[in-house]
Amino acid sequence: MDQLLEMAGLVSSIIWGPFVLIPLLFVVGLFLTIRLGLLQLLRLPHALWLALVRRKEDESVEGDISHYQALSTALAATVGVGNIAGAALAIGTGGPGALFWMWVVGFLGMATKYSEALLGVKFRRTDAKGEQSGGPMYYLKYGIGGGLGTTLGVLFAVFGTIASFGIGNGSQANTVAQQVNSITGIDAWIIGLVLMVLAGAVILGGIKSIGRVASALVPIMIIGYVGACLLVLALNWDGILPALQLVVTDAFTGTAATGGFAGAGLMLAIQQGFARGIFSNESGLGTGGIAAAAAKTKQPVRQAMVSMTQTFIDTIIVVTMTCLVIITTGAWTSGEADGSLMTTLAMTEGLSPLGPVASEAGRYIVAIAVAVFAFTTLLGWSYYGERCMEFLGGRKLVLPYRLVFIAVIFVGSSAALDSVWLFSDIANGLMALPNLVGLLILSPLIASESKKFFSHPDWRNPDVLMEDVSK
Repeated sequence: MDQLLEMAGLVSSIIWGPFVLIPLLFVVGLFLTIRLGLLQLLRLPHALWLALVRRKEDESVEGDISHYQALSTALAATVGVGNIAGAALAIGTGGPGALFWMWVVGFLGMATKYSEALLGVKFRRTDAKGEQSGGPMYYLKYGIGGGLGTTLGVLFAVFGTIASFGIGNGSQANTVAQQVNSITGIDAWIIGLVLMVLAGAVILGGIKSIGRVASALVPIMIIGYVGACLLVLALNWDGILPALQLVVTDAFTGTAATGGFAGAGLMLAIQQGFARGIFSNESGLGTGGIAAAAAKTKQPVRQAMVSMTQTFIDTIIVVTMTCLVIITTGAWTSGEADGSLMTTLAMTEGLSPLGPVASEAGRYIVAIAVAVFAFTTLLGWSYYGERCMEFLGGRKLVLPYRLVFIAVIFVGSSAALDSVWLFSDIANGLMALPNLVGLLILSPLIASESKKFFSHPDWRNPDVLMEDVSK
């Protein structure tokens, strides 16, 4: 067993190291950004309006959930522990400059997420129950076609299913149990049982149930957490400008960290920024295309614009808030190796000017945020894994998958999960590889679909049901 874990650790370090997935994600994101003409920047205001203001779907077209619910499902899966613990770990290990590189990942990742969602909607299929099923496994198989497309699609679905039980289930359930236990003292197995019942009630209802719960929880959890971070920054306003200056200078100099860190070099800042940014927003993994495919829409491009705001919200807003709180309060120099504990330290220190009660409340804010973020991540990933199983074996596998997924929630809540994290990291990386290859191969189609859509005189008006230019 030890030899297997050692080998798995080596494989994971290669996949997520500086020579395989990280540069590939960067190259694909940069290539799509150039090919799409900085679309994620030029179309962002309209995309945010579609996603957060209009929030209306057309009942006359195919789809299971609204634009907003599809976005919420994707946010539920991605705004998670990585936004709190992962972001803190990036700063603690790579220095403040890691935030700059997470911004780069977020910006380029918006083009990647846009492309995944466009293809997810365009190549989606209706399953035996009449629900939409799409994502990389479908656009790889039907978009690329032939033996290559089928092979890439199957590989993605297999690794996606495996990852859903690890990073999308057991690890998240364990995080919820630990955080609730730290606040209430309730045994982990009891928390796991309650969590299994709550999550099971949502998961068994399918994507419509997940979409409703996600659309209700996601705004509350993000606004609540970001609001707490803004309060800390307001109390420490004089440290914001120096923090931003440090982020930029450290990004290119690799300034040595103080207070217990040996020093964060330039390459370490870049590597941590890219790795944690990717873990946070999942751009390039392909999961965003699965959620987008369930949306009620006639236009792949329109849903793609909505979907790319997920990466903006996840990385540019939520991750930035976490990192600025950590930097302005000086928590990044504390020597704390645990990411969530570092964020807790920053929150309690940042709220201390309001008194000891407010400072103590900071601990509860982080614990509750981590627990809720992890719970919603679990819901989103249950749908991703379900669609992968449906692709591999048809609708008959969906209910058994849901039942096993729900059971794993209880097991994962109190199990030792070091090895689970390791193998799910590998599966996560391996599901990204066929997706990124597919995005490169299908990039001419992505560009042409986008050009046709934006050349239409009424593209800005979502109430006008344009002729489906994707057909």
